[in-house]
Amino acid sequence: MEGFAPLHDRVMLRRIEAEEKTPGGIIIPDTAKEKPVEAEVMAVGPGARDETGKLVPLDVAVGDRVLFGKWTGTDVIIDGEERLIVKESEIFGVIKTKTRAADKAA
Repeated sequence: MEGFAPLHDRVMLRRIEAEEKTPGGIIIPDTAKEKPVEAEVMAVGPGARDETGKLVPLDVAVGDRVLFGKWTGTDVIIDGEERLIVKESEIFGVIKTKTRAADKAA
């Protein structure tokens, strides 16, 4: 994303919507859906500084699919789209395989 560059160890995420149906076929109404905890990394900061002042780059990269906490980060609107800004330490990990949300997008 060209309009925003995170600072330090912050990461900008785009939430990946969960499925609208359960595996059993029950449709989940919008009011009952929880916020997604899976996202795509849209932008990353240069990294945090250690005790000696050395820049430590982030472990996540643009395009990674990640899991994060339900109440993590700050929701913002950038270029008219909803995004989430988190510190890298709030990300649980990078998803290496397809998930249900990824299957739906494909």
